[in-house]
Amino acid sequence: MPKATIGGVARASGVAVETIRYYERAGLLPAPARSAGGYRLFPDGTVARLRFIQRAKRLGFTLDEVQRLLSLADNRAASSEVRALAAEKLAGIEARLRDLQRMRDALAHLIADCDGHGSTAGCPIIQALADDDEVATHGQAAAD
Repeated sequence: MPKATIGGVARASGVAVETIRYYERAGLLPAPARSAGGYRLFPDGTVARLRFIQRAKRLGFTLDEVQRLLSLADNRAASSEVRALAAEKLAGIEARLRDLQRMRDALAHLIADCDGHGSTAGCPIIQALADDDEVATHGQAAAD
């Protein structure tokens, strides 16, 4: 079974050497064999595993969630478990999007209320930020 050094794995996967070491410490990569000189020697599947990790991260999965996905894949678990994890991630993303939309709408209303002239003493944005109820009202109005 051919083995690759950490530098070779890094080049082939596009993942930094320090990141590979971190993933190893975090348990996302199994501890590699060592050469007589102490160099890490990674097995063939390491580059594919690193690419899997990077793709999962781009979809918003945390490293803990990536670990769970890898465990499910390694143990050939039911795909329903993978689907449930992905559905949970999607629900979290959708909730964040709703929160971001409320923030966007509240900020847009505050900007519309401010003509940008005069001192900050009369600035509706500053006043709203100083008054918790005011920002909440703008945010709620935007959500309604």
